[in-house]
Amino acid sequence: MPALRRWLDDTAGGLPATFWYLWTGLLINRAGAFAMLFLSLYLTAARGASEALAGTVVGAYGLGGAGGVLLGGVLADRWGRRATLLAAHLVTGGLMVALAFSRHLVVIAALAALVGVAHSMPSPAFVAAIVDVVPEERRSRAFNLQFWAFNLGMAVASLLAGLLAEANFVALFLVDAAATLVAAAVIGWKVPETLSRTRPAVTAPADVAPARQHGRPRRPGLHTALTDRTFLIFVGLTFVLAVLTLQTSTIMPLAMRADGLRPSAYGAVMALGGVLIVLGQLFVPRLIDRHRKDRVLAVSTALLALGFGVLAVADELAVYLVAAVVWTVGQMLAAPPNAQINADLAPPELRARYQSVFYLTFPAASFVAPTLGGVSLQYLGERHWLIVGALGLLAAAGHLLAGPSRERRVAALRRATAGRPEPSLTGNG
Repeated sequence: MPALRRWLDDTAGGLPATFWYLWTGLLINRAGAFAMLFLSLYLTAARGASEALAGTVVGAYGLGGAGGVLLGGVLADRWGRRATLLAAHLVTGGLMVALAFSRHLVVIAALAALVGVAHSMPSPAFVAAIVDVVPEERRSRAFNLQFWAFNLGMAVASLLAGLLAEANFVALFLVDAAATLVAAAVIGWKVPETLSRTRPAVTAPADVAPARQHGRPRRPGLHTALTDRTFLIFVGLTFVLAVLTLQTSTIMPLAMRADGLRPSAYGAVMALGGVLIVLGQLFVPRLIDRHRKDRVLAVSTALLALGFGVLAVADELAVYLVAAVVWTVGQMLAAPPNAQINADLAPPELRARYQSVFYLTFPAASFVAPTLGGVSLQYLGERHWLIVGALGLLAAAGHLLAGPSRERRVAALRRATAGRPEPSLTGNG
């Protein structure tokens, strides 16, 4: 018992109440996030869309998400974290109800793009709120628990969504809307506004050339992250990782349907990945801490490439389940170093701006993965998975090549910021 108590304290101890309400809202939201997992299947099975058209409509969701990330970051700094979270959740609930009863593909595509905006808006606000209320020494466990909650919710959503899809596709959207509104209620009831910190002076990284306006250097801002070559290379490799990961929710359901598998089989594959992460993620840091981050990311990306490459010969549920184990281990290994590198490459005063650019990789991948993947699957068939695997292997090599320069950049930033105090983060409401 003492050992278990120490493990629980190391894993979840010392976190403020506001964090746990944010965590609860995220868990409820993800557990009810059924609809977009099955949007491509809904479009082809219930609305008669082709695979390529379904991929384009789902891609509209990702395109909307790209704008939603930047909009959410701006609003979180201007309106506040709580107001942005509430607005995004309430709008999402209404859009899901509209999707449930829409019949025309043009309307569905427009609504999917708007859902992409609303779904992506909370990400910067959630991260900013957690940083606002959690002391620096406890942020690592806070973000680890956030990732754990996200995947626990996804596991629940995948299992229930497979059953709901076989009964009634409309129910997917309505249950999603209900869960989103419950999450909004938790946030509105228990999460105070956390945007009350004094901002320190903003400085640019020493190795990033300052942009100029009217002959004078501009004050560092979003453009600083967008001109940081070392950071952008890392963002590009993360984009490839996101494209691979999103195969599970965009293209894989179409491939499984072509193999004669039912929606519940897809739900089982998705749930398996979520369960593995929920059970094993908290033990990953001890496994990888003694290894260089670039090598861990190279191995993890290679595992993703292998897992998806196996789908080229998959035609039974058992093969899909084995492949899911492989790529899920890759995801688990990638999560801690990916988050740490993202934080390490950003100067302390520019973390929110860098975070916005980093988060663009996910809606961008949400557009590229289904749009190109739908066409690829339709015209190349199972060879699509060989292309995905090859892309993953190239990204793995990219991490090995980019790793040394990243480490030099991180070391330089640490030297530049040594002895500078962090903004006060005490107090949590």
